[in-house]
Amino acid sequence: MLNKLRLRKQTETVMGYRLDEPRPTLMLVLWAFIYVGLPLIVVSSVVDLLVQQITGNCTGFWCWF
Repeated sequence: MLNKLRLRKQTETVMGYRLDEPRPTLMLVLWAFIYVGLPLIVVSSVVDLLVQQITGNCTGFWCWF
């Protein structure tokens, strides 16, 4: 996989114009947050809630506020 990243193709041209390479956009950041960040926040909040209910101690980030 590292070889693929290191040995990428030259920039393509169409009728003499160079095409820009694809790059991360704001939509990529949004979808990454929806599919990775949001479930991680929800799962960690539920685990924190369960630990608080069982032990009576709040151990999570939300307890500071």
